[in-house]
Amino acid sequence: MDKIETLNSLFGADVTVKDGRVSVARDTAIASTAMDRLVRAAVFGDNDEKDHARWLIWELGQAVGVPAASIHDLYMARGRGEVHGFTVPAMNVRGMSYDTARSIFRTAIAMKAGAFILEIARSEIAYTDQRPSEYVAVMLAAALREGFRGPVFIQGDHFQVSAKKYAVDPGPEVEAVKALAREAIAAGFYNIDIDTSTLVDISKPALDEQQRLNYEVGVDILKTVRELEPKGVTISVGGEIGEVGTENSTVEELRAYMNGFNAALPRGVAGLSKISVQSGTSHGGVVLADGSIADVKLDLDTLERLSKVARDEYHLAGAVQHGASTLPDTAFHNFPKRETAEIHLATNFQNMLFDYMPAELREQIYEWLKTNAKDERKPTDTDEQFFYKTRKKALGPFKKQLWDLPSDAKAKLAKAYDEKFTFLFNQLAIGNTAAMVAKFVHAPAIHRLDPSEAVAVAAAPDDADLSD
Repeated sequence: MDKIETLNSLFGADVTVKDGRVSVARDTAIASTAMDRLVRAAVFGDNDEKDHARWLIWELGQAVGVPAASIHDLYMARGRGEVHGFTVPAMNVRGMSYDTARSIFRTAIAMKAGAFILEIARSEIAYTDQRPSEYVAVMLAAALREGFRGPVFIQGDHFQVSAKKYAVDPGPEVEAVKALAREAIAAGFYNIDIDTSTLVDISKPALDEQQRLNYEVGVDILKTVRELEPKGVTISVGGEIGEVGTENSTVEELRAYMNGFNAALPRGVAGLSKISVQSGTSHGGVVLADGSIADVKLDLDTLERLSKVARDEYHLAGAVQHGASTLPDTAFHNFPKRETAEIHLATNFQNMLFDYMPAELREQIYEWLKTNAKDERKPTDTDEQFFYKTRKKALGPFKKQLWDLPSDAKAKLAKAYDEKFTFLFNQLAIGNTAAMVAKFVHAPAIHRLDPSEAVAVAAAPDDADLSD
């Protein structure tokens, strides 16, 4: 039996793969160790295995009601005032991604949650060695393994234009973001945060001039995103008015950006569903000499005002809070109270992974960093600061070791993740949002060609008869 046949037979008679179509006789069979083997092939198999495993996972999701989807329509309902009182967590799954995502879906099932996002940023795709097609396959496989049913919102976080590269040569840098959007959308990323806030120029005297490149380049990228949408999908697109970690955003800046953005948007093209702002946080937090994180001065009043203006004046879901992962636990209940649309969480989950991994693996990673990340070390950095800031760069090179953690370490980490996600979902009030998602989000069926068929189609001459 060849490798492809082996993958097709993993679920026995409960899953049939025939003529490029997947049918499921007993969907509980998917939530088994056979899915573990399938997703492993999607990540670590040879090229043919990877392609087929990713296709099979996608089609299994289509067959049983676990599709990649856009959260746009739920956010538009929020902009109309039809839903409120919760904050969507957008969680960056960086390391040990399958197990981490399984914990998220376990929690979602237990709490009947549907309004949550799994995401990865442009920079993370590189250093975690997770291209979009792999990431989508792993997230969907985790949902299927746990028996989750409903839309899965997968997001491209910070599809960001580099200000330095743009200043040297704008065209190639913008095209690089568009190319990533093409790859991501083809993979199943139906939620994308366009981050051109790096181009804001506060040296300009007028707010519109400060935001001009931000909204003009943002609209340019958005038009490409809209051209790539599958039939029946309106991708949820977010904009951003201020870089995380800089000065807090203002209502006036939001209006300057949104007014410029909407004026530049071609007639009939769907615009933004949300707006990212700065209200006192920073990505990863500020690391002190002992490795601890400095207290954050979060400006909740600013966040609330910006969210209200975004909804009332522009009919968006509201404001998005980045860099929230390292906030104290006592802060999270404030976000739904202040009607924050979405918050982004990443670093704390990574910290937990490093805390619970075997000490010998952690030391191996730190030794690797001393050589491979030495250029990122500042003269004033303590070891604790250096390792904290750079250890994310080891997630890609050590991906297989993280997938293969000992079972006892995995069990302890799973318990800690389950507790953390349960806490966050409760604090952000997304329990029982599955029904709300079902009301507003209607993901169309999107079937894909079996990779072997796709190769045949691509190789066939223009006049070839490929009909049955």
